[in-house]
Amino acid sequence: MSVVLRAVVTSEPLSVEEHAALVSSDQAGAVVTFSGVVRDHDGGRSVLELEYHSHPSASDVVAEVVASLAEKYSGVHGIAVSHRVGPLKIGDVALACAVAAEHRGEAFSLCADLVDEVKARLPVWKRQVFAEGDDEWVNCP
Repeated sequence: MSVVLRAVVTSEPLSVEEHAALVSSDQAGAVVTFSGVVRDHDGGRSVLELEYHSHPSASDVVAEVVASLAEKYSGVHGIAVSHRVGPLKIGDVALACAVAAEHRGEAFSLCADLVDEVKARLPVWKRQVFAEGDDEWVNCP
């Protein structure tokens, strides 16, 4: 069985608990999760909501990121990651990750690298709507 259990970009709401359940394994001594949550501020300004847009290649890119990291680490039993697109409210999960590994060190390191690589490589752009009524695009080429 592959250790990559989910690598998607979706408009559906995300659950970190669901990702953790996907990677759960009797052979894993650690499950580490990460939840990237929409916060109510950015750069000292109040944020009302976000909207994420993705390039059509985004699903392929997230799958490539996960596959390359799965090869880099030993003792990994499961990886699940999803990035949400579309309109999100404050408190919604935008990025959900879970990693199951034999030991906590591997699980923490892989989860951290996974979040960093997805944020660096995924062709997703964020439009922030501020309380003052204006908006701003982030990570937009």
